[in-house]
Amino acid sequence: MESNGKGGKLQVALVTGATSGIGKAVAIELASRGYRVYGTGRNPSQPGKADEHGIVFYPMDVLSETSVYETVKCVIANEQRLDVLVACAGMGIAGSVEDTAMSDADLQMRTNFLGTVLAVKGCLPQMRQQKQGKIVIIGSLAGRIGMPFQAFYSSSKFALEGFVESLRHEVKPFGIDVCIVEPGDFSTGFTAARKKSGTMGSPYSEAFQRTISIQEHDEMHGSDPQVAARAVAGILEKKKMPLRIVVGPVFQKFAAGLKRVIPAKWFELLYKLYYRL
Repeated sequence: MESNGKGGKLQVALVTGATSGIGKAVAIELASRGYRVYGTGRNPSQPGKADEHGIVFYPMDVLSETSVYETVKCVIANEQRLDVLVACAGMGIAGSVEDTAMSDADLQMRTNFLGTVLAVKGCLPQMRQQKQGKIVIIGSLAGRIGMPFQAFYSSSKFALEGFVESLRHEVKPFGIDVCIVEPGDFSTGFTAARKKSGTMGSPYSEAFQRTISIQEHDEMHGSDPQVAARAVAGILEKKKMPLRIVVGPVFQKFAAGLKRVIPAKWFELLYKLYYRL
């Protein structure tokens, strides 16, 4: 068995959503640390081939059970093991609850929540047989604090919080550890790719435009994705991973902690003031 340069067996990692944003940064960081990294995306540029970082990419659609399971099978067939899953694939929509089409809400939940669930389910049998594995799920600070005009995005990330808390108990007896990473604002292509609903002639339009402009400003001036990547690599190197960690701007980490210790009405008031609601 090959070594990752740290005196142990070569660690094989699968990173979903690895063609952009935090997922890309994580894949590159893990490859630089000696992991054998497989990355996925909807349309990777050179499927099945290693890039300049040594990352091998496969096309994968998290909305398709067949696509997810076939990709995991390919990785296991190549390496005969799978040690790490970092689930980064996701997308975002924004708009008022009233203005958002149910088809968009459904896509949001199926991508961010059920797509992550599929990736986990695909990897668990191999990890369970090995009696070893680590799963890191990229959630969001919006999974701890509901974002105005991003109700469905927040809901998809809140769902991941409960999923991880439950999953940890189920898989611990098989030597599998699970952690959720909660990024705050990071400067990635996620902002430009977000789908917006109901911005023309809606009774919510003025408040939506004001709020989303603040949110997008914070994102575009957010942390470098490498910060999140180093955090993910760091927790993977721990013998026991924490249940959750928050990464990103200091004031957002502070906000996450503040929500736990002050009355809800005070926190809501601070939110209203920040977003001028």
